[in-house]
Formats: sequence, C-alpha cells, structure tokens
Amino acid sequence: MSSSLRRGALAAAAIAFSIASLAACGAGNNAETLQIKPDLADITVGDIKVQNVAVLTQADPEATGPAAVMATVFNDGWTDQTLDSITLPGGPTVELTSDKGSRVKVPAGGRVVIGGKDGAAVATIPGGREAVRDGDVQRVTFAFSETGNVSLDALVLPAENQFADWGPSAVPSAEPSGEPSSSASASASPSEPGDLDASEGEREPSAEQSASGAGH
Repeated sequence: MSSSLRRGALAAAAIAFSIASLAACGAGNNAETLQIKPDLADITVGDIKVQNVAVLTQADPEATGPAAVMATVFNDGWTDQTLDSITLPGGPTVELTSDKGSRVKVPAGGRVVIGGKDGAAVATIPGGREAVRDGDVQRVTFAFSETGNVSLDALVLPAENQFADWGPSAVPSAEPSGEPSSSASASASPSEPGDLDASEGEREPSAEQSASGAGH
C-alpha cells in the first residue's frame, strides 16, 4: 500500500472514532442512558457461592419501614446445607424467615434466592434507615451449617429502578396493624346486639303486647 493510501486509511479511522465518541457524549451521562448498574457483591467460600448481595432500603426517603437483604446462594457441593442466619456488625437485627422457619435449606447442586417476590426466604432488617444508610457499604455475614461464616461488603441502596421488586414493602405509619382489625370488629358489633334483641323479642313480649294482652 502506498504512503498516501495508508495516510487516508488512518484519517478515516480517526474520523470514525471521533463520530463514535460524539455519539456517546450526545447520549447523556445519566445511568439509564449509559446502562450503568452498581456492582453487587459476591464471594465464594468452599462449596458456597453468594452473589448479587445488597442491602435495600425503602424507595421513598421519607417512608418508615424495614430494610432487606437480597442475595442468591449457590451450593456446588454434594451435601445439603442450611443458611442459619444473616448478621450485620454492630447489632442491627436481621430476621431470616422462610416457609420452613428461620433456617433456609440450600440443596446440594442447587440455589436459593433471598428476597424478591419469588424468593425462597426473606431477610428483613426492622430498623430500616435507623440501622443502615443509603450509599454506605455494609458488612454482611451469612452463617452456613457446614461452610461456616461467609462475609462480604455490600452496598446499601434504595429499592428503586431494577431493585424495585426486591426491596422491603412499606409499613403503614398511620396506625398499628392491629388497630384496623379491632375497629372493624367494633363496627360490626352493633349488628350483634340487634340479633340478640330480635331473638329476645321472640321469647319475651314487648310492653305494648303485654298491655294489649291485658286488655283482652
């Protein structure tokens, strides 16, 4: 190739690179346009692999309610294990619940999803933003029956955008959950005395009926 053709090819490549760069700048710098997603924590210890770990708070900054831990746990071994607990340093309580109780079975060669609508278990932090703060990095420890403690650092994020279906549900702050049921029962109570009065009216005559009976 002659030197003039070689220079022309290099110039064309430089122009193409400049156009691509301008197009990228024109797309904007927001996370949705650039498809930027936070790096979620993961770790492998022995047969246990824990992936996509994050601590999720309420999507509304003003909302009161719990936070939650989301994670996917893989067991690459030949023996079933149980996830016995999830803990945070400093004492914030993590309530681990599943349809089998407070321990979660991780079958050999299988996986368990924690959090989300289809998760096998839920890990709730009742303290919410009093225990964790958005933007922080939180140490999370998973305790397994055979592998023992598996710890890693996870981001604390609001449950919005791609995490909307994985975060905790808001807790009503107007009144405790037990009161609506009592008020409902109270509103239903007037009908009960009415039923009793009606039944008693059949057993005992009213004052007017007694008077008319006496007249006859």
